[in-house]
Amino acid sequence: MQKSCVTENGVNSNIINAFAHENMSEKEADMGKFEIILWDVDQTLLDFKRSENYAVRYCFGLFGLKVTDEIVAMYSGINEGFWKRIEKGEITKKEALVERFRAFFSQIGVTGVEPEEFQMHYADALGSVYYYQDDSYELVKQLKGQYRQYLVTNGVTHTQRKKLKLSGLDQLVEDIFVSEEIGVPKPQKEYFDRCFSRIQDFDKEKVIIVGDSLSSDMLGGNNAGLVTCWYNPGGLKNESEVRIDYEIKNLQDIISVLKEER
Repeated sequence: MQKSCVTENGVNSNIINAFAHENMSEKEADMGKFEIILWDVDQTLLDFKRSENYAVRYCFGLFGLKVTDEIVAMYSGINEGFWKRIEKGEITKKEALVERFRAFFSQIGVTGVEPEEFQMHYADALGSVYYYQDDSYELVKQLKGQYRQYLVTNGVTHTQRKKLKLSGLDQLVEDIFVSEEIGVPKPQKEYFDRCFSRIQDFDKEKVIIVGDSLSSDMLGGNNAGLVTCWYNPGGLKNESEVRIDYEIKNLQDIISVLKEER
């Protein structure tokens, strides 16, 4: 038989305990099952394609070269190919940053411009502008204090830290993990292991990674044993073998994912 008692104000203690338990359960449900968010930066929180477009056009103007939409698109494709080679370990980042422009200039017939010099100006221009995606600044600001948020990026240290400071995102997160500083890129498991070692009270079961790249963010999440959320505004098909736990088309949709019960 369950015992009960009456408090000084005449209220049954069983009722108080039940009410407290109900409130605690509601609070836990509001928190959801995640406590840590790993955000990708380029083409997730920030619109990299717009920044890339600006940087290419700026540098072409700087060197007195004619630029068109087709030329920008051509560079974008070459650049993406080199970053995928970095992810696979086929080329180092240091090599790729220059070689992408050597390959690009060769393809469009540009001569008399040193790839190393162009790269220097391009990196600086790329870090001087930023464009939020889906009101990402306000989203990260809203989640600050409710979740521990970290940035995980394969970008160049100087470029990433410059634009993250300009955007104000660096003030909203706990830490920023740039692959150039970490020593290995996403999607390698070692990259994530090194990141995890810098996060206090780390519990892998309470972490979710959000990003746009299947080959970098989502595969990296798989390799690290994390819950993955694919940011897929274009509605692309996942034709790879990469496991996707959640998929969102707008960054704001992450709120409903985070509030899922434990």
